[in-house]
Amino acid sequence: MEVKGKIIQKFDLQSGTSKAGNPWKKQNYLLETLDSFPKKIYFDFFGDRADQFPLNVGDMITLSFDIECREYQGRYYTDIRGWKAEKIDENAQAAVTATTNDAPPAPAPAPPAPDMNFEQTQEDDLPF
Repeated sequence: MEVKGKIIQKFDLQSGTSKAGNPWKKQNYLLETLDSFPKKIYFDFFGDRADQFPLNVGDMITLSFDIECREYQGRYYTDIRGWKAEKIDENAQAAVTATTNDAPPAPAPAPPAPDMNFEQTQEDDLPF
């Protein structure tokens, strides 16, 4: 899945060691979408991707992600796990945003009015 937006918050890097003794790290971010009604998405990069895609507050990106769910003690937890982030050229994005926020295109012109030169009809010609 993909979404475009702006990084509005970067959280502290989390790291630790798994039960198996393997080191791990996770970088969390908060992204705000570019929709007319913006939504906030909390996502992370896990493992080597935390270093592979360094992002900063204010970066405009296209985020590719997967949604993962896991069960722990009878409760379910859902993560949005990023696997790629591409920075968007802000000049190109400004042009796209400007065109999307403009008023809708003007409607097509109305068809010409019918010819109003009616011939006088007699009472007998009326259908009722």
